[in-house]
Amino acid sequence: MKKKLVVLTGAGISAESGIKTFRDSDGLWEGHDIMEVASPEGWKKNPELVLDFYNKRRQQLKEVLPNGAHIILAELEQHFDVYIITQNVDDLHERAGSSKVLHLHGELLKARSVQNHRHIIDWKDDLFLGNLDNNGHQLRPHIVWFGESVPALDEAVRITHDADFFAVVGTSLQVYPAAGLVDFAKPGTPLYYIDLKPARITNLSNELEVIPKTASEGMKILKEKLLLLA
Repeated sequence: MKKKLVVLTGAGISAESGIKTFRDSDGLWEGHDIMEVASPEGWKKNPELVLDFYNKRRQQLKEVLPNGAHIILAELEQHFDVYIITQNVDDLHERAGSSKVLHLHGELLKARSVQNHRHIIDWKDDLFLGNLDNNGHQLRPHIVWFGESVPALDEAVRITHDADFFAVVGTSLQVYPAAGLVDFAKPGTPLYYIDLKPARITNLSNELEVIPKTASEGMKILKEKLLLLA
């Protein structure tokens, strides 16, 4: 039986594919104040701006490809039962071949009803005011905005608790509740943290091995380590 490898990924892994990411340092995402395009208040104030913003992100996604880190994670399914928990809204993990991907913050290629957050549909093209669900309600991007709950969090906690190995790749571990997942790994679970500029993490019950590399470089190192333990 394969051992279970759980990997939490963040913006750093997508950035290597050319996807521009939101960074807390300036509060801007592609030149926009983050609260204008990623909050219920921003949607209520100017839904056309929000829709246009995500339409451009969707178009950008068509122009990029999975990178080495995505591919290594997919390849590790040959040796481990791999679960990806990602903060990213792109589909690069899936395109690389990963079969078990949980999106904490939603998915760019899906839309949902403004009246029912469980009514989710695939949506690969531009989304406009007037695009409605089958009950006549406006569709919005299937993105978890600031101030909204994270419906997938309970499942992410369950997956993390069952991990034999837990790795964090390309995230500052500053965005909650995702950053708190590492605390749900069972005592004794080996933890690995790959980030070019890793945050200082304290108060962990398990020992954390830090690999201060890019996602692609770090995943090459981690793959070698994990294959010795498979």
